[in-house]
Amino acid sequence: MSAILALDQGTTSSRALVVASDGSVLGVGQRPLERCYPRPGWVEQDPDEIWQTQLAAAREALRACGLDARSIAAVGIADQRETTLIWERATSRAIAPAIVWQDRRTAADCDELRRAGHEHLLRRRTGLLADPYFSATKLRWLLRNVAGARQRAERGELAFGTVDSWLVWQLTGGRSHVTDATNASRTLLYDIAAGDWDDELLALFEIPRELLPTVVDSSGVIESTDPEVLGAPLPVAGIAGDQQAALFGQACTRPGMSKVTYGTGCFLLAHAGERPPRSAGGLLGTVALQRGGRRTYALEGSAFVGGAAVQWLREGLGALRPDDDIATMAGGAPRDGGVVFVPALAGLGAPHWDPHARGAILGLSLATTTADLARATLEGIACQVVDLIAAAAEDGVRPAEVRADGGAARNDLLLQIQADLLGMPVVRAAQLETTAMGAAYLAGLAVGFWDDDEAVARLWQADRRFEPDPDADRERRLADWRAAVAAARAYSHRDT
Repeated sequence: MSAILALDQGTTSSRALVVASDGSVLGVGQRPLERCYPRPGWVEQDPDEIWQTQLAAAREALRACGLDARSIAAVGIADQRETTLIWERATSRAIAPAIVWQDRRTAADCDELRRAGHEHLLRRRTGLLADPYFSATKLRWLLRNVAGARQRAERGELAFGTVDSWLVWQLTGGRSHVTDATNASRTLLYDIAAGDWDDELLALFEIPRELLPTVVDSSGVIESTDPEVLGAPLPVAGIAGDQQAALFGQACTRPGMSKVTYGTGCFLLAHAGERPPRSAGGLLGTVALQRGGRRTYALEGSAFVGGAAVQWLREGLGALRPDDDIATMAGGAPRDGGVVFVPALAGLGAPHWDPHARGAILGLSLATTTADLARATLEGIACQVVDLIAAAAEDGVRPAEVRADGGAARNDLLLQIQADLLGMPVVRAAQLETTAMGAAYLAGLAVGFWDDDEAVARLWQADRRFEPDPDADRERRLADWRAAVAAARAYSHRDT
């Protein structure tokens, strides 16, 4: 066998990579994926489109390198995590649109959970907190609002899953209803220390156990694909949520090693070793990987809007033309232009955890230009990451450098701004597709395509190192950011 097929199902696109044993990418496939916004705060996707775009991307990647399925040693999957689906076991048809991780429709439910005093239980069992980001309140919403769903779930007719479960179900022709421990740890239903679904949490969220997938290792042969899907039966041997896959793809395998993925959102993961971490700084404890039934853990901080802020500036606000390069435009603005953008377009994630917050642009004047807005957008993305790193420091995790990946990490100006505001080096990976690479490595290790973690780590290379500018006026810029966040939150909560 000559390669691994890695599926990377993301929020805005479905990608696939064919990866050789030396870590080189032999073929790539990609299909865009639409999101629907039926009401303010609601974000949905078509489950069939998720599957069909991922299948098309996989076939395209194989065609691009001239390989057929018989040359593939294994399939690995990385996926957008908390996005929630329910489908019929008998027909494999979804009973409702997928509720995307960005969706805020259950914010009031989460407020009620906190008022009822359940936050401590959630923190202790899951490492998470009461926020609509996670799957449990989305799942309860579907059971309450789709006609007959609860009764059918209790009869065992329906299946719940995050996107990894949905893809494995489709790849295997409905033979396998599983999720890996990293994805399970994002549901608010999974005890990350015990490594199982938690009955007390299932009762709290009114979730029938019959609905749930079996939790499996992140690296290990699970099932073979249906031969008709890709042309041959292939072992599905690796599954991880996108951020955990990126952590492994960045070779962050020792405690303290940290990466930030700059994608639709911005996601910090810091390896935390073999014990579930408890954060005092507003971060989450989550499963980093599970292999051989043993789990390692990570501290995680999430900013819900990262690269999506640039997309909004371009498509929503119309401040950038389709062919405008934001780095070029932002580079024409002064560093001290006085405009601050808080990109809370889907609420604020860590360390604030404020689902009701909304975005704000402050410091506007008659002299403000689109270049100022472009620079403020990049600075707003970077400042959110500074908040995440600062929260990690409160928990005793102080990385010497941050490894960067994701589509927005191609932007040199963004990463230089990031280094300046962090006051520490930012190292861009040579292979920015670290999410897909992590999925490939997990699958390849399971079938002996690579010998061990050290062999995989040797494949990682840096592209460029961004050193902080000591004259960047870091403290003043961060003080402006903190004042802007406070103002945005005050406005968002003006009626409460």
